[in-house]
Amino acid sequence: MATTMYFEETIKDQGGRTEMELEVGRSSYYPEDSIYITVDGKTVIMDRKTAKRFVEAVNSVGFYHGFVE
Repeated sequence: MATTMYFEETIKDQGGRTEMELEVGRSSYYPEDSIYITVDGKTVIMDRKTAKRFVEAVNSVGFYHGFVE
């Protein structure tokens, strides 16, 4: 399985109460490359349809907050 990691960080809650380990990247484990997410050591590789919806949702939130132009 080939992977390329694009994001890896310990994300802390703004209130400082909790945190989680997050990793996001691409994976070629299955015949179609797709997005994988690892949260606190648990990994899922999304099907392409779900990955597209995920990217659209993250992009929309980023646009709302002014992180994406």
